[in-house]
Amino acid sequence: MHEFLRQFLLEFRGTTWIEFIAVVCGISSVVFSRMENILVYPVGLINTMIYIFLYLTHGLYADASVNFYYTVMSISGWILWARKKDGQKALVISYSDDRDWRNALFFFGICWVLLFYLLKTFTDSTVPMADSFTSAAAFTGMWLMNRKKIENWIWWIITDLASVPLNYYKHLAFTSFQYFVFLVLAFMGYQSWRKKLTHAVS
Repeated sequence: MHEFLRQFLLEFRGTTWIEFIAVVCGISSVVFSRMENILVYPVGLINTMIYIFLYLTHGLYADASVNFYYTVMSISGWILWARKKDGQKALVISYSDDRDWRNALFFFGICWVLLFYLLKTFTDSTVPMADSFTSAAAFTGMWLMNRKKIENWIWWIITDLASVPLNYYKHLAFTSFQYFVFLVLAFMGYQSWRKKLTHAVS
């Protein structure tokens, strides 16, 4: 444990200013998401565009593709969350039904298999299984978040649990710490959205 902490602090001191900005924006965007605040998208865009660059330079190609996907989906989500109907939000928090769950699991499975194949075949990734798994979970979480499905938080929890050790392994200690914070915020986000949904139903 002592050696782990020593290594973490060593890696932490080596954090670049660009990674620091990305982490601050990333944590801020998750806080905004928990609050159901549309600022999740513009702030998140800063985070994702920086991480496209960072992950490419560290050989995490699937994670780079995830952040490209985040960038595109953030623009889409921004539009969806901004829509109004009769002066009210057109999109509200809801639970996934059985069909939504089937679609999410199918989407996750396809993404995982496809990303693993691409990483294994066309890149020099040293962790194709883990990289593709976290990426597929993140793809699914973002898709559900844009639709304000409460289960998006479950997929973010899965993503964060896998991303903490993966980023530490790739010497992105501050990013690993970011995912630990994301993990805590994801649990809080799930509870917050569930309370809102319970209140709306009652």
